[in-house]
Amino acid sequence: MTTVAVPGFLSLTIAIVVFFVGTGLNRWIAPLRRWNIPEAVTGGLLAALATLVAYRVFDTSIAFDLAARDMLLLYFFTGIGLNARLDDLLSGGKPLLVLLALTLIFLVIQNLIAAGSVALLGLPDGITVLLGSASLIGGHGTTIAWAPMIAKQFGLQNAMEVGIAAATLGLVVASLVGGPVAKLLIARYHLSGPTGSKPMVGLPKSAEQPGKDEISHISLLRTILVLNVAVLIGFTLDEIFTELGIRLPLFVACLLVAIVLTNTIPRVLPQVAWPTRTRALALISDLSLNIFLAMSLMSMQLWTLGDLGPSLVLVLGIQTIAAVLYMLFVVFPAMGGNYEAAVLSAGFSGISLGATPTAIANMTAVTKVHGAAPMAFIILPLVSAFFIDIANAFVIGFFLR
Repeated sequence: MTTVAVPGFLSLTIAIVVFFVGTGLNRWIAPLRRWNIPEAVTGGLLAALATLVAYRVFDTSIAFDLAARDMLLLYFFTGIGLNARLDDLLSGGKPLLVLLALTLIFLVIQNLIAAGSVALLGLPDGITVLLGSASLIGGHGTTIAWAPMIAKQFGLQNAMEVGIAAATLGLVVASLVGGPVAKLLIARYHLSGPTGSKPMVGLPKSAEQPGKDEISHISLLRTILVLNVAVLIGFTLDEIFTELGIRLPLFVACLLVAIVLTNTIPRVLPQVAWPTRTRALALISDLSLNIFLAMSLMSMQLWTLGDLGPSLVLVLGIQTIAAVLYMLFVVFPAMGGNYEAAVLSAGFSGISLGATPTAIANMTAVTKVHGAAPMAFIILPLVSAFFIDIANAFVIGFFLR
């Protein structure tokens, strides 16, 4: 087996090419565009298939340096925080609590499905949480953090491989089902977003350039400077959290810092040009998200899925059906049965099966076509990237006991 290590700058360049390949395919294949499949997902999955061919046919494993991806993730979530106005946060209190409750309920359902499937298929006991919330709601990060303890507790030598494979397959499925779910709901209930709303992530595909908010090198550099300052403070806050024994993803600290800054600086210094809800910030956020997602998908080692046999595919198939039904018949009506609820339903696929960036990518693909949904972009990251990680840790700890 030959391993080819792709350095960071080349990995970033390849990711950009992968995104443009996805853009071309979406333009050429109408169903991809119609069902709101993100361009980065289309190109990223194709690239992952190419690395699978290299592994199977040429006995070559391709490993990408993903350092740039991690920085793009910080940029993206910091941008989400900069768009979170206090008025929106206050009005989003009840929807946030409802979405959190729905997510906690599904966390239990997901693990019950995993436990039932493991018992039915005669799989090892320790594999239950790896086919449930640890890998699906938790994603790769949670899987990597907990797999060694699960392996030690249950003597499950391939715990890491099982968890990573489940998280990988869940990420693929989440990327593909969110857009179609939203499309179905929007078409069935004749929904649409508000007209004339300011962008949050990405620029509307049919929008004209408004004169008061034009994109220039000044607006872009000003926005990047604010992002960088927020990220630097976020690093400091993350170190404080660590010293206090609070372990959260770094982007959560950056998100919180950005929320505080965007609700204080414009009030204290109103003369400062702040990037909240500007086209420059929307463009940078969209760029960061798309390249992050392209790098994440193109670096997936799909060959790890084949070694686990049909059991993994069967369990993930059941989990997917449960998630889609939950989005259609629970999340959508509980969140109000309106356009924002449809967008959140698309994002819930990322919460339940993939990762927060996948959820945001699905919502972005929908809002670019049908209009903005600012509340969805504020409450979903807080639930998916903050509250649910804490709840998931308690659930995983329960299974370990």
